[in-house]
Amino acid sequence: MNLIERAKSILLQPKETWATIDTESTDVATLFTRYAMVLAAIPAVCGFIGMSLIGFGGFGVTIRTPFVAGLVNMVVSYVLSLVGVFVLGLIIDALAPTFGGQKSPIQALKVAVYASTAAMLGGVFSLLPALAMLGLLAALYSIYLLYTGLPVLMKNIPEKSVVYTVVVIIAAIVMGVIIGAVSALFLPRGGAMFGGADAPSITMNTPGGKVSIDTAGLEAAGKKMEEAARKMEEAQKSQDPAAIAAAAGNAAKAAAGAFGGGQAIAAQSLKGALPEKLAGLPRTGFDVQDGAALGLPTSQASAQYGNDTRQVRLEIVDIGGLGQVAVMAMGMAQGEKEDKTSAEKTWQEGGRTLHQRYEKDGSHAEFKTILKNGLVVSIEGDNMGAKELQGFMSQVDLNALEGLQRKGKS
Repeated sequence: MNLIERAKSILLQPKETWATIDTESTDVATLFTRYAMVLAAIPAVCGFIGMSLIGFGGFGVTIRTPFVAGLVNMVVSYVLSLVGVFVLGLIIDALAPTFGGQKSPIQALKVAVYASTAAMLGGVFSLLPALAMLGLLAALYSIYLLYTGLPVLMKNIPEKSVVYTVVVIIAAIVMGVIIGAVSALFLPRGGAMFGGADAPSITMNTPGGKVSIDTAGLEAAGKKMEEAARKMEEAQKSQDPAAIAAAAGNAAKAAAGAFGGGQAIAAQSLKGALPEKLAGLPRTGFDVQDGAALGLPTSQASAQYGNDTRQVRLEIVDIGGLGQVAVMAMGMAQGEKEDKTSAEKTWQEGGRTLHQRYEKDGSHAEFKTILKNGLVVSIEGDNMGAKELQGFMSQVDLNALEGLQRKGKS
């Protein structure tokens, strides 16, 4: 199964594609590792980039989610989207007999995974928060995919497909509230933010080229998720909320460890790219960190430069294997906007994605670039213009940073 072709066919020819899917032999691990895990990364990563790297706002004010908080939100939303697909499959399977259909856990999971295609791809609009509403429209198309897929795979009475679809959506919304409550279990507290993670890799061919995504034990994770799904079904029969929460937690842990792997580039290697001086401004401090947010390898190196009148901050960030997904996502984002007080622009140059924003009174400017290997390099300063700041960026050895390689499983 080619991921790109399957996504294209389910969107453009849903009825014919559902008939093909109905006859395919597959399992939980294959559905998730070769399809759901890749597509689910799109809304998670794009949302992180849009909220934490690009930001949103108006009237000269741009608001960004703090980097660490945005990173945590990215991982949690990614994990829970996969758990949500599991739960949706369970709901579809449990309700099938009510509408004259046939119970089949794997067929129900097929419906849940492939019907979610439009919603997951629509997540690309999260790159620019102002376009997030378009993502909602894409999610609505997923309801249509669900409607067309149920009678084909679950064999329900066609006349009952509308009611079946509505009941599944309502049940999914209720379950979503429960999963939202469970999500609090995965948010970091204090020192629990950092831990270890590693991995091997898969490669995905996209219209923009080949993208390598490091993954850790995908087959093993798929088996763990399948076991968690079985326990969730057992818990559903016993109506034990604690057991449902525990099973959902196990699935979440498996998903968190399954994607974004490969070690992040060592923070000390990133530190080597921080110059002692930047445009004559001395380095006044630095911060270097290695870690893993909820199982996702990360590294970060930043430094402050300045004197009494001018302040500049340089930051280099790696989010492990998901960096390549960031490259793919940002390759879709280009545009510019301007008002009376500020201007910003996102464009592609030499295979890199560049983003700049500045205040027209010269009070603040920032410049970011996502390198070909997924590293994010950003620089921002007070009392200077965008062109001057871009000149500062030229003093950072971006080619050397781009040449750094991530290690696989150690």
